[in-house]
Amino acid sequence: MPITATTTPGPKLLTPSNHVLVMIDFQSQMAFATRNIDAVALRNNAGMVAEAAAGFGAATILTTVAEKTFSGPMFEEVTRPFPNETMIDRTTMNCWEDAAVIARINAVGKDRVVLAGLWTSVCIVGPALSALAQGFEVCVIADACGDVSEEAHERAMDRMVQAGAQPMTSLQYMLELQRDWGRAATYGLTTGIAARMGGAYGLGIIYAKTMFGGHEG
Repeated sequence: MPITATTTPGPKLLTPSNHVLVMIDFQSQMAFATRNIDAVALRNNAGMVAEAAAGFGAATILTTVAEKTFSGPMFEEVTRPFPNETMIDRTTMNCWEDAAVIARINAVGKDRVVLAGLWTSVCIVGPALSALAQGFEVCVIADACGDVSEEAHERAMDRMVQAGAQPMTSLQYMLELQRDWGRAATYGLTTGIAARMGGAYGLGIIYAKTMFGGHEG
C-alpha cells in the first residue's frame, strides 16, 4: 500500500507547549573563556532564544552556577524577557544533579527538554546525557552554547548527538515555534525578533517591509 501524505506536522517538531527550555550559566565568568563563538554572537543568539520562548509562552528555567561568589550575573539578554522568573543558583556543574532544578522540571511536566548555555562540554553535556538516560527527549541549541575551544564544543555536540540528542540553532528554534506565517497572533513577534537579531535574514525582513510592504503571510 502506498503511503498517504497528510498535513499533520511531525511529532518531533517543537511547539510552544511541548517542551521546557533550560538556559544554563549564561554568565560573565563562563563567557570570558568561551572561544568557539564570539561574545556578541553568543549574546545575540541567547537573547533570540529567550525572547522567542518568552513571547510564545514556552516553559523556561533559568539557572546559574555560583552567581554571587564566582561566575557573576546572567546575561541581561536572557533575563530581560523573564522579569518574573526566579533564577536557580547551583553548586553542581550538571544542573540535572540539582534538586531545585529537578523539582522545577517535574513541576513543568514536559518530556522534551531544550538546552542552551555555557559550557557545552560540561554544563550542557551533563543534563543532556542525564535527561536522555531518564527517558526525556533532548534538543540542544548549538549556536546558543559555547565552550573553551571549537574542539571542545564540537566534540561535546558529537557526544550528545551520538547519545540521541537533536541539534538545532537559535533561529531554527524560533521559526519552529512560529512554523506558519498565517499565525497572525505571533507573526509580529517572530519577525520583530528576527529583524533585530536574525542577521542577514533580519535585514531582508526590514528591506521587504520598508521598500514594498512585503510580508511572509
